[in-house]
Amino acid sequence: MKNIGFILLAAIALSSCNKLVENPKSIIVANQFYQTPNDAISAVTAVYSSLNTDPGGDFPMYGRQLYFMADAATDDETEGNSASNTDVRAMGSITYIANNNRVQANWTQHYEGINRANVAIDNITAMQLDTLLKNRLVRESKFIRALLYFNLVRFFSDVPLVLHQAGDIAQTTVGRTSAANVYKQIISDLTDAESLPISYSGNDIGRATSGAAKTLLAKVYLTQKDWKNASAKCAEVINGPYGYALFSNFADVFDKSKKNGKEHIFSVQFISNSGVSNSRDRIMTDVFSGFSSKAPPDLPADSSIYKAYLPTDTRKAVTYYSTLTNPATGQPYKFSYLGLRKFIDTTQLLTSIEDGINFPVLRYADVLLMYAEAVNEDQGAPNSAAYFAIDQVRERAHIPDLPGGLSQDNFRQAIYQERRLEFVQEGQRWFDLARTGQIVSAISKVPAKKAVSSRNNLFPIPQAEINVNPNISQNPGW
Repeated sequence: MKNIGFILLAAIALSSCNKLVENPKSIIVANQFYQTPNDAISAVTAVYSSLNTDPGGDFPMYGRQLYFMADAATDDETEGNSASNTDVRAMGSITYIANNNRVQANWTQHYEGINRANVAIDNITAMQLDTLLKNRLVRESKFIRALLYFNLVRFFSDVPLVLHQAGDIAQTTVGRTSAANVYKQIISDLTDAESLPISYSGNDIGRATSGAAKTLLAKVYLTQKDWKNASAKCAEVINGPYGYALFSNFADVFDKSKKNGKEHIFSVQFISNSGVSNSRDRIMTDVFSGFSSKAPPDLPADSSIYKAYLPTDTRKAVTYYSTLTNPATGQPYKFSYLGLRKFIDTTQLLTSIEDGINFPVLRYADVLLMYAEAVNEDQGAPNSAAYFAIDQVRERAHIPDLPGGLSQDNFRQAIYQERRLEFVQEGQRWFDLARTGQIVSAISKVPAKKAVSSRNNLFPIPQAEINVNPNISQNPGW
């Protein structure tokens, strides 16, 4: 891993250094930095950039890298014929091993982001800076650090917990910290981040807010099966001063003209022609140049997920495509496959450039479904508030409300199914299967993924990390 003592920062003016989609290239030594408010703001912008860029030119975390583990390695999605990388294809077939380079890349990118956050927290805390600005920037960094550790602890369980600048983490002797203690730190960071602003304006739109911290904290509690705290945090978001609501049209969630809208609680920021790639869509739009019938890298795992949508469900046409309109001729083009659509910018199908669709990490539909699940689990049965929460999501999708009088288990299964249909391709499925104990039972139903076994309840610690660190052990079965 790279020593983030040298922070990648853009030498940019205050008018632009707030933007969360900068592609930083300049290298500034840390001890010569952190002199002005602009320096502090730019440092935290670099923390955000760990989510949408990769310094080495690999796929960005939320542009595509996370997809391989959170989506492709599930019952929802798999790799198409255009995916030539054997490690990528192994993710989709559940034949990956500890040497898989996509698992390694996810580990590396998460720790690079964590180290950027650690550097920012340590240095900004020591600065002579306006207290309100200092506290805000530190809390934003803690929010990102919590998000990254939350991904890691769910993927790998016990992971090294590093809270200060650590140099080249891959060559240290930091051992694995218990998952329980990692979760304690995540909760501590997010509790502090709850004091972030309610909203922002101008170039600051897209930064972490108090609503985002509460939403992520609710998801942490849900994962820990702390139903009471999960439902309470969701209620704070639902009833709070944030103004969150569902878009009336599901397609608006992925409309770049409506980014950072009322349903978007926290999104990774992307803009067109910025030099910061939303690589997931860029790869797919390459395929559409000339409207080739060549299959894109990402496809549904099998027909079962597509068939699970009711005929009236408006999410199906937003999530999948078999026909797209050629913007040059206005004519429909029928493809020979069923593809994944959410992150395809249909205004740029003929241009192999980055699109401007943000990646929604946290959105209001998730809060409603988490609340319904937590209430059902906490009270032993769904109440009217739980029904109201899930039915808002179903009504937006143009499908009937759930029937009344469901048992706790029937309501639970309805929630699980609703989450699956709502969040395809949004980095949620593997985490949902893992926390509900369904990794093997769900994935094994896909004919091409029969290799799944109990060892897949966690991902392997990358072998390269074990090779250089004697204090890191491997997960069971790997």
